[in-house]
Amino acid sequence: MTQDNLILDKLTEIANKLDEQNILQKTVLNLSEAAKYLDISESHLYKLTSTRQIPHFCPQGKKLYFRREELDQWLQRNRQSSSDEIDREATNYLIKNKRR
Repeated sequence: MTQDNLILDKLTEIANKLDEQNILQKTVLNLSEAAKYLDISESHLYKLTSTRQIPHFCPQGKKLYFRREELDQWLQRNRQSSSDEIDREATNYLIKNKRR
């Protein structure tokens, strides 16, 4: 039985990887695919759509669809600078705005 469980676990893992690959190849995702892609629950994604915080399409008033490219842009908003970038910007500012 242990070997059977191991085989089932591996097959499940392979099936999950194939699902992930299919999502990465699609340009338009449905609600469940988008939730999986963003690694959030479907209910949270639905809340984001109802408050218009995330770009989405609702062509017939019921089903929600998302453009993967727009989800990537949404994920990359509000970028936080690293300490090195902040130090570099501060140094450049001091050099440019030296008091004479």
